[in-house]
Amino acid sequence: MTPFDKEVAERVEANGRNRELAASAAAFLKASTVPKYSYNFSWLGRPIIQYPQDIVALQELIWTVQPDLIVETGIAHGGSLIFSASMLELNASCGGPADARVVGVDIDIRAHNRAAIEAHPMSRRITMIQGSSIAPEVVAQVHSHAAGRKRVLVCLDSNHTHAHVLAELHAYARLATVGSWCCVFDTMIEHLPKELFPDRPWGPGDNPKTAVLEFLKQHPEFEVDAAIDDKLLISVAPGGYLKRVR
Repeated sequence: MTPFDKEVAERVEANGRNRELAASAAAFLKASTVPKYSYNFSWLGRPIIQYPQDIVALQELIWTVQPDLIVETGIAHGGSLIFSASMLELNASCGGPADARVVGVDIDIRAHNRAAIEAHPMSRRITMIQGSSIAPEVVAQVHSHAAGRKRVLVCLDSNHTHAHVLAELHAYARLATVGSWCCVFDTMIEHLPKELFPDRPWGPGDNPKTAVLEFLKQHPEFEVDAAIDDKLLISVAPGGYLKRVR
């Protein structure tokens, strides 16, 4: 660890004890949800629908892991797929896996989004699968793409109900290799008022965070990477960056 790395680690650790800073971050996250702050960003021309802090965190993980496969559930406009593919492209240019790919799953890949993704220069690293991410035939397809891969990173960001996310965790978390992560997004729902989700089947008590907590009870091979939470402060995935430690 260099002196600068040590300083960063100390600052991040201090963030975790700074209640005033944590409260300010939580207030911003709550205030920014209704105006759809996260919908305002794009990556290489495609809407990504993520907070910038989480984008940076994923960049750091992708560089650290050097995955030859990234599995993503939830495609929407495709920005996240393009982001992951572009990071893999950069890794490859720096000596990382040359054949690294992204597999994205969504129950409804709309025609205009599929066309835009397929027309993008990064599409050569992307495979899309349409169907429920927890359907046995879809799970089998994803696992077939993971066969033989040495380092796998997993990102879950589709239907946010407890039952669906828990099923996704059971289906895909084990694909994350030791030293890599399974990233579960929108755990922040647990910490937001119920009235913010009037037309959604999820909310406090029924969301990705509750699924993560249940999953971790029986899967000690994963641990919450609290250092990521302390570093980001503003994130849609507090307690959702799960590192596979064994």
